[in-house]
Amino acid sequence: MEILPILTTLSRHKTAALLIVLEIALSCAIICNAGFIIRNRIAELQLSSGVADDELVYLATSSLLPDVNMDALRKQDLQALAAIPGVQAVSSVNQIPYGGNIWSSDVRLEASQTRPSATAAIYMDDGRMQQTFALRIAQGRGFNPDEYIDNSSFDPNQVGTGIPAVILGRSLAQTLFPGQDAVGKQLYVWGEKQPPSPVVGVIEDLLAPGEAGTFANRYHSMMFPIRVSNGAYAIRTTPDQREAVLKAAIDALHATDPNRLIEQQGTLEQMRADFHQRDRSVIWLLLAVSAALLAVTAFGVLGLASFWVQQRTKQIGIRRALGATRGNILRYFQVENFMLSSAGIVLGLLLAYGLNLLLMHYYELPRLPLAYLPVAALLLWLLGQLAVLGPARRAASIPPAVATRSA
Repeated sequence: MEILPILTTLSRHKTAALLIVLEIALSCAIICNAGFIIRNRIAELQLSSGVADDELVYLATSSLLPDVNMDALRKQDLQALAAIPGVQAVSSVNQIPYGGNIWSSDVRLEASQTRPSATAAIYMDDGRMQQTFALRIAQGRGFNPDEYIDNSSFDPNQVGTGIPAVILGRSLAQTLFPGQDAVGKQLYVWGEKQPPSPVVGVIEDLLAPGEAGTFANRYHSMMFPIRVSNGAYAIRTTPDQREAVLKAAIDALHATDPNRLIEQQGTLEQMRADFHQRDRSVIWLLLAVSAALLAVTAFGVLGLASFWVQQRTKQIGIRRALGATRGNILRYFQVENFMLSSAGIVLGLLLAYGLNLLLMHYYELPRLPLAYLPVAALLLWLLGQLAVLGPARRAASIPPAVATRSA
């Protein structure tokens, strides 16, 4: 491989060579980070909620009456909803995966901790949530009947009896007590003035509401035995009865309180689709941008190689006359492209790392794994070789006599 002649030739075309190098570098930097973002978004789409997505419907309501007894209304609502044909379970909830409400609490292992060990989503169990969500106890037990309290009678900012018991999600339990059994441990949750609460059970992972970045781990969630009366209900039925049950539930709630607004309604499956709509849009946008960049880079390499073949027709003919084979000519252009691609890739990898630092600072994106860098480098090397192959083969096929005569 004649490296020195290639460098000499490139030194006579500095501007064109520099433009190709910069084009490849820009493509490398953007494609590295775009691929990383796409992979993260796809991982978000694949996260399991931990509940029966295809069996749940959700209703969020509010009453127009100023002095309504919300605890009494909750009991009436639950009785009316449970009587609907096809309803398997119903629960008064404070939040739901893919919903807009986010209830959370810091979790400390010691009362003297200045920084929490974790921050987790709080799911309030009214005694029916485990059955409604189809949650499975992995360790320990569920809540006992005497551990339930009403949210209206509990103030986390006042000194009191604290949360009677806590059930942790598996991921949260592993974060707080790595390699240990969480059942029987004590936690300080939901209010700095509360006494410790015992962990009585661990459930399989339950997805916390909110987007990526809301919590350190999307499965950092826990359950309290607290009955909330905020007009929000999750109803479990069979997949084919969801729409009918949802319509009947709205009618039933209006019957118990005609002065009621239905603020949100729908199946959990549709809520999930709406929740991830932006993720899907970002994926398709970045795929389109990446494809466009690769196409522009390929056409840039192709155009420059074709131009240089035309300009070097005489040089090619002289080399062929002096004994250079078609393979020598083909290899010359491939090596030249490899050198330009390598320069662009090295610069692009540095730019990719710098761009990732900016994204980490402004958008809380995780650090770019090093594995993405060689993948992008191989992709651009391969793209460059394929793009230059056509012009290089045309140059190699020029007969010496035609080349020198056309010059």
